Amino acid sequence: MAGFGLFVAVLLVFAILMVFMSIKPVPQGMEYTVERFGKYISTLKPGLNIIIPFVDSVSRRLNMMEQVLDVPSQEVITKDNAMVRVDGVIFYQIMDAAKAAYEVNFLDLAIVNLVMTNIRTVMGSMDLDELLSRRDEINARLLTVVDEATSPWGIKVTRIEIKDIAPPKDLVDSMARQMKAEREKRAQILEAEGLRQAEILKAEGMKQSAILEAEGRKEAAFRDAEARERLAEAEAKATQVLSTAIAQGNVQAINYFVAQKYIESIKEIASANNSKLVFMPLEASSVIGALGGIGELAKQALGKNSKKD
Repeated sequence: MAGFGLFVAVLLVFAILMVFMSIKPVPQGMEYTVERFGKYISTLKPGLNIIIPFVDSVSRRLNMMEQVLDVPSQEVITKDNAMVRVDGVIFYQIMDAAKAAYEVNFLDLAIVNLVMTNIRTVMGSMDLDELLSRRDEINARLLTVVDEATSPWGIKVTRIEIKDIAPPKDLVDSMARQMKAEREKRAQILEAEGLRQAEILKAEGMKQSAILEAEGRKEAAFRDAEARERLAEAEAKATQVLSTAIAQGNVQAINYFVAQKYIESIKEIASANNSKLVFMPLEASSVIGALGGIGELAKQALGKNSKKD
């Protein structure tokens, strides 16, 4: 009876142990592959899973979250024979745990070496200037090639980024000198363009000034002509009045006309630049008589106006 009780107790402990061994909890973000007698049979998802103890065993515990790998620094020779040092970073995620576990050995090492090889291929087909200015294009090309190559491994490469591109020191110095020369060239071009614009504006100003000056001369000539025309009209009218007076036998009008021309001639002689002292006889009485004739004409004109009123 005591032996039977011991057997039951051992059987009970074994049953409890079997239950604990058959229950496999899987944390979130992880997946386990299960093998039966060394052959893959299933994948355990996050949560509680049941396996057969001593028959089934957990082979690989795989992280299904997105992971990151550093790409070691390596030297790359560009298309124009410039040597640069390049490193990067890879982001990937396991999509199929069974393929990631059984299609490739040392998954992380395989991904890193694949990326390093394709970095040399892609960057080796580009010039140094393209290498430094087209990182987005390089990243996109690497992502396409590597993602396609790793698809049979059950993983998805989500991003590949080139972290640093370091040319040799002598090449950096040469590029600095080139950039300095380029900046000086742009500065000289801008300065020349500024001088050119200044000369153009100056010429435009002189042109506008000449146009305005010509317009002023034109306006002045027009006004001078108009003034001469009015003066001629006044003289013509005065001559007509004198002619009428002479025709009527008015002696004062004749004296006025002669005296006016006489005085104008004396004025021109006196105002000439090369004028000199000239002694000439003057008939003062004739001039005074002419002035008297002017007075008589004025009186007659005033008398006629008063009679009309």
